[in-house]
Amino acid sequence: MALSDVDVQKQIKHMMAFIEQEANEKAEEIDAKAEEEFNIEKGRLVQQQRLKIMEYYEKKEKQVELQKKIQSSNMLNQARLKVLKVREDHVHNVLDDARKRLGEITNDQARYSQLLESLILQSLYQLFENNIVVRVRQQDRSIIQGILPVVATKYRDATGKDVHLKIDDESHLPSETTGGVVLYAQKGKIKIDNTLEARLDLIAQQLVPEIRTALFGRNVNRKFTD
Repeated sequence: MALSDVDVQKQIKHMMAFIEQEANEKAEEIDAKAEEEFNIEKGRLVQQQRLKIMEYYEKKEKQVELQKKIQSSNMLNQARLKVLKVREDHVHNVLDDARKRLGEITNDQARYSQLLESLILQSLYQLFENNIVVRVRQQDRSIIQGILPVVATKYRDATGKDVHLKIDDESHLPSETTGGVVLYAQKGKIKIDNTLEARLDLIAQQLVPEIRTALFGRNVNRKFTD
């Protein structure tokens, strides 16, 4: 039985409504899926950027911490160097004061004469030579001239050897030298410096650790003291 035009129009409208409904549902499904994928991608990007930001600031924090440690270490080292400088200056001041006081011994002629005798004898024992030139300060020449025979006799008694001692009149020790003597042998090739300054320097090298301990106390960072 043939459909009338009205029935055909109804079916067409019904089919069009069905197709439109399916299209709308499909569109909604696509929109929902797109929204879901968008949210997932947005979340992924946000998390990725958040991790990058955290990593960046973590790195910055470590750099700041490292810089603080370096700065603190530098300041600590500078403070230690300043303390060491002050301590060394104090030790040098003590030694300089000792050098100044050395000159006082020359004011006591008897005591100074005995000291010169000991210094010359000690030098002779080190040189163990027959011909010796003695260089002295010009102001000490008369004292040295008087003790040389005594020194020669004591040296002979101790070693069984004779020694010829001659004062160097061509060259003298500087007048600002605190005192003492310098002995030469083998035409100046061998030298023994027994000035008071040289003796003080030698003693200072040995006693500086003890001087530091006396002035500043024992260094707690040192395990060994010998």
